[in-house]
Amino acid sequence: MARYHVIHETRYDYGAPVSLSQQQLHLSPRNLPWQRCESHHIDIDPLPTWRRFGRDAFDNPVMWVSFESPHETLSVHSEMIVDVGSHLPRVSPEESRPWEVIRDRLAYGGLAPEGDDLEAARFLFESPFVRVKHEFAAYAAECFPAGRPLLEAAVALMHKIHGEFQFDPEATTVSTPVLEVLEKKRGVCQDFAHLMIACLRSLGLSARYASGYLLTHPPPGRPRLVGADASHAWVSVYCPGLGDGWVDLDPTNDLLPDTEHITVAIGRDFSDTSPLRGIILGGGSHEPDVAVTVSPLEDASAPAPGDAP
Repeated sequence: MARYHVIHETRYDYGAPVSLSQQQLHLSPRNLPWQRCESHHIDIDPLPTWRRFGRDAFDNPVMWVSFESPHETLSVHSEMIVDVGSHLPRVSPEESRPWEVIRDRLAYGGLAPEGDDLEAARFLFESPFVRVKHEFAAYAAECFPAGRPLLEAAVALMHKIHGEFQFDPEATTVSTPVLEVLEKKRGVCQDFAHLMIACLRSLGLSARYASGYLLTHPPPGRPRLVGADASHAWVSVYCPGLGDGWVDLDPTNDLLPDTEHITVAIGRDFSDTSPLRGIILGGGSHEPDVAVTVSPLEDASAPAPGDAP
């Protein structure tokens, strides 16, 4: 197991007072077969008028808060200790089933679905940031020849996106259409995840969006910078028969996520997993200032920062 201390800080300085605000927070990590949240807390300033904890439609932990007094700033400090174990597939990609077999299983034919196919079908269709169009199927076609094992084909698509697209944080915004990303071949992890999901769904396969954190490595001899990290996004493809039926792929880094990816939320796309989103009355122009620090803890039995020895 790898053990991490994660701090995620978000601050809004509004251009004008906000008289009313309601927000939804996806900042609590999921408990998964390979991941366990040991401790987590969220501090909010100003204090919300009310807050409620629960789970969303995708079983992600979520907090809803409301502010009913005027305020000019909003600060959210999330801090957690998370243990992450290895969850790579136990077979090689070539041993997965042919991709058309899974596609045909997911296509509605009037028969009772097999296994978790019905649950996976939620991730077959268009969603707010992902389109299902022939352009995406055409882009992915060379990776999915007839009879190719699904995971082998998905890994090939991951390699293709990583090799042909350039990471450029200035090229896109959260609202950039995924067709424009395909055309410009530039973007960030969110764009590459949306693109890969669009390709897989356009071929009739189920794919979902995963968000969370990634351990980054400073240059040799340099200390880890506080606040230098950011939220990360990757993809899960439905591969029945492998593990829990889903396999993670990270097209931004061209790898299968393992112990250095910390999962916070899954959904159809970014709109289902945004760390902080909501509505405000007032506020003027504003942009969030976000800082994320992911620090490895060497000893999984050691006390968390701030804990009593």
